[in-house]
Amino acid sequence: MSSADRPATRLATRLAFLVAGFGTACWAPLVPFAKTRLGVDDGVLGLLLLSLGIGSVVAMLVTGIMSARYGSKPIIIAGGLGLALVLPLLAVASTPAALALALLAFGAALGSIDVAMNIHAVEVERAAGRPLMSGFHALFSIGGFAGSALMTALLSLQLGAFACTLICAVLMLIAMLVTSPRLLRSVQVQDGPLFVLPHGSVLLLALLGAITFLVEGAMLDWGALLVIGAGLVSEAQGGIGYMVFSIAMTVGRLGGDAVVARIGDRTTLVWGSLIAIAGFAVLLTAPIAMVAIGGFLLIGLGASNLVPVLFRRAARQTVMPTGLAVAAITTAGYAGILVGPAGIGFVARLGGLPAAFWLLAALMCLVTLSARIVTRTDA
Repeated sequence: MSSADRPATRLATRLAFLVAGFGTACWAPLVPFAKTRLGVDDGVLGLLLLSLGIGSVVAMLVTGIMSARYGSKPIIIAGGLGLALVLPLLAVASTPAALALALLAFGAALGSIDVAMNIHAVEVERAAGRPLMSGFHALFSIGGFAGSALMTALLSLQLGAFACTLICAVLMLIAMLVTSPRLLRSVQVQDGPLFVLPHGSVLLLALLGAITFLVEGAMLDWGALLVIGAGLVSEAQGGIGYMVFSIAMTVGRLGGDAVVARIGDRTTLVWGSLIAIAGFAVLLTAPIAMVAIGGFLLIGLGASNLVPVLFRRAARQTVMPTGLAVAAITTAGYAGILVGPAGIGFVARLGGLPAAFWLLAALMCLVTLSARIVTRTDA
């Protein structure tokens, strides 16, 4: 295996995160076009979108096993190419069955690259001897912003959905061509068991990952409804909160490596979760819109570096192979995004949306309380 501590490998890792975020975000603006093209109602569309989640979760589980035997490089390449090649199919699928199959494949590509790039990232960070995970994850956020912005801009030019996806696919292919030769040839290959049920500290890391991803998903799906329902903003302004949250997440991750290097993983988990909890308190008691926006800002800043730290701890634990541990955390996190918002809706139906968000704040307290346990190997 070539040295992991090289600018080329760090560039390749950043590009992998960028492609994953870019490809994922390119699909979001296409959803209304797909609904109109197929002539389906919201219920059918929801079932079709579930195909993407199923493909992702299944691929994440398989990727942990595949990476343990073959390394992360071939899976990163396959996942990135898969995103680029399947994206145009999402714009032309003419039947619900065809779109379901395309979304299944798209989700599988996304799930594969998501796990493999994190496995690659922890190896590159370990070789560098300094925190890098926050910066890598920031590139995913930047890719998401770039993908949604470019796809929206292209669609506004009336180029047609298929032509727009081809342009975005070509950009992803170019990025993967740059990435491929710079990836480590072999990362985390092992001869031991290819499947191990999460246990010990990995199970706790997976739980904390699910909570953190759940918070992100809830802010996306329910944040606007919360401030609109409280009468703080109009429907047209409902998305401002999530926009501030996303910007805060990205900025926090761009500066996160320097912060973690200075204060350490444990302090980052404690103060990051406390800042997020304070953000929930501000958001849920805000008398005016500007104060509520400040709550979104605090939640984004506080949560920004929690997931990168959890992945780093997965690389340092010894109860499971690193690749399988990273796959477990990624899968649990994605499950939090998929299932969590529905759970928030159920709680909101019983006790109101503010009560559901207070529950999120309570769950975030588990991150604070568990920080010492998951970082007990620190000096």
